[in-house]
Amino acid sequence: MAKRMMRAGMMLGALAVLAACTGKPSLEDASLSTRELELEEFFDGRLVAYGQFQDIFGTVRRQFTVNIQGDWDGERLRLVEDFVYEDGSTEQRVWTLVKTGEETWEGTAPGVIGVATGVEKGDRFNWKYTIDLPVPAADGTAETLRVSFDDWMWLQSEDRLFNRAYMKRFGVDIGDVSISFEKL
Repeated sequence: MAKRMMRAGMMLGALAVLAACTGKPSLEDASLSTRELELEEFFDGRLVAYGQFQDIFGTVRRQFTVNIQGDWDGERLRLVEDFVYEDGSTEQRVWTLVKTGEETWEGTAPGVIGVATGVEKGDRFNWKYTIDLPVPAADGTAETLRVSFDDWMWLQSEDRLFNRAYMKRFGVDIGDVSISFEKL
């Protein structure tokens, strides 16, 4: 029994090391286009997004659609996000973002711990935050998990943006979320 537990511990340790070695985007990566993402312009108005969460093994665990209403008033960007999951459950998240510099942002939303921070560069945006995320349990109830997000967004066209968000819990990769946003 002790040997099995030791072997399982070694396997988990090896998986954690492998997960930590996976490549992640950087603002220093070469831009793939000459497009310039202006967050306040892209998210001002109505959008729809389609996404899914995959665990570190690549298994899709959850899919969703998000209807978004964005409002840029010249000082703050307010995003009302209405999620509908494949199981019929719903969730609403309301973000308030403020431009803090030429290319920098800060934001808050219920459940977010502290302040989210973001940087625009060319056609990209990197958004980082920690949130208490409601997650459905097997018995139909919901539990709350504190996770950290490292979101990367790329403007693909005037009306399309791709987002890949890397998720960690206790500093260990637990999966990622892929989302495609479309302006309506």
